[in-house]
Amino acid sequence: MAGWSCLVTGAGGFLGQRIVRFLLEEKELQEIRALDKFFRPELREEFSNPKHRTKLTILDGDILDKKCLKRACQGISVVIHAASLIDVVNAVRRETVMDVNLKGTQLLLEACIQADVPIFIYTSSLEVAGPNSFREIIQNGHEEEHRETRWTSAYPYSKKLAEKAVLAADGWTLQSGGTLRTCALRPMYIYGEGSPFLYAQMTHALKNNGILKYDTKLSIANPVYVGNVAWAHVLASRALRDPEKAPTVRGQFYYISDDTPHQSYGEFNYTLGKEWGFCLDSRISLPVSLQYWIAFLLEIVSFLISPIYKYQPSVTRHLVTLSNSVFTFSYKKAQQDLGYEPLFSWEEAKQKTIQWIGSLVEQHKEALKTR
Repeated sequence: MAGWSCLVTGAGGFLGQRIVRFLLEEKELQEIRALDKFFRPELREEFSNPKHRTKLTILDGDILDKKCLKRACQGISVVIHAASLIDVVNAVRRETVMDVNLKGTQLLLEACIQADVPIFIYTSSLEVAGPNSFREIIQNGHEEEHRETRWTSAYPYSKKLAEKAVLAADGWTLQSGGTLRTCALRPMYIYGEGSPFLYAQMTHALKNNGILKYDTKLSIANPVYVGNVAWAHVLASRALRDPEKAPTVRGQFYYISDDTPHQSYGEFNYTLGKEWGFCLDSRISLPVSLQYWIAFLLEIVSFLISPIYKYQPSVTRHLVTLSNSVFTFSYKKAQQDLGYEPLFSWEEAKQKTIQWIGSLVEQHKEALKTR
C-alpha cells in the first residue's frame, strides 16, 4: 500500500502519542492524523513541529462526533483506534464510559465504511478476558483459550463489546466495494513514563511518607512497557497491509506483553520506586475473601440507596478480583503472526520509568519548598 495514511485516535494519550512517534518513522507514510479531545501544550507543540517527512495533522475532536469522524477518515488507509475511557474504580458515570468505549467505536467503524478505510486496528484490553475470580490461576494464557470477562462493570463490559464489534466487522463491504480488515490488541497492564496509574500510586505514596499501598500481595501480573505496546500497533498495521500476512491476522485478537518480570502490582511499584526511597506498607491487609465480601456489601448498599442518593463504593468485587489475581499471558501468537518482538528490554523500560518517577519526586520536593 504505497503512499498510505493513518488516523490515530486517542493520539494525545499515554499510549497514543507513542504510536504517533513510531509511525513517523514508517516508510511511505504520507500523513498521520492525530485525533483527540485534548492535547497537552508541550505535545501539541511537538506534533505541530515534526522534523519528519511525514505530514502530521492535529485534529481536536470528540470520538462521539459523527461529522468529526467522517472528516477525519476521508482519504485514510489505516485507522488505529486507541481512544478509550479507562475507569476501573467506577468513578465515571456508566453511560459515559459505554458511550466513549462502545458507541465511539461503532461510530468510527461506520465512518471507515463510508470513507473506504480498509484497515482498522483496535486497542482492546486484558480486562475483556477477565480475571473472573481471584481463586482462578491463569499463567501464560493464550488466545486459543477464548477467555471472556463476566463482569458487567462499565469498563471491561464496554471494551468487550467494542472488541467484538471490531472483530465482527472484518469482511464488511466498504462504500466502494472493497473489504474492511480488522484486528485487536489486548495489552497487559501498561506502565512507563507518564502512566496515569503509576502517577496516582506514586503521588499518593509521596503524600504518605513514601509508603506504597500493598494490598495486592497475592496478585501476579505481567506488566508491559508502553513503548512495546505502541510498537505492536505499528507491526499490526504492517501485517494488515501485507497481502501475505493479512489473511492470518484478519479478525484476530492478540495479547501484548513483554519480558517485564511477573510479580504483584505492589512489588512492581516498589521495584520502580525503591531507588527514590519508596517502601511497601508493612501493615497486615485483610484476607482477599473478606475484602471481596465487604465490597459485595458496599455494592448492595449502593444499589439500595440509589433512588435517593448516588453512593460510589470505594472498592468493588471487580476491583478486588482484578488486584489480587494470578493472571498472565504469552505474546507468542503476536510473535508468530505480527513478527512482534519487544523493542525495549526490561532493563531499558525500567530505567526510563525510574527516571520519570525521580522527576515526580523532585517536583514534590519543589512543591513542599514553595509552601
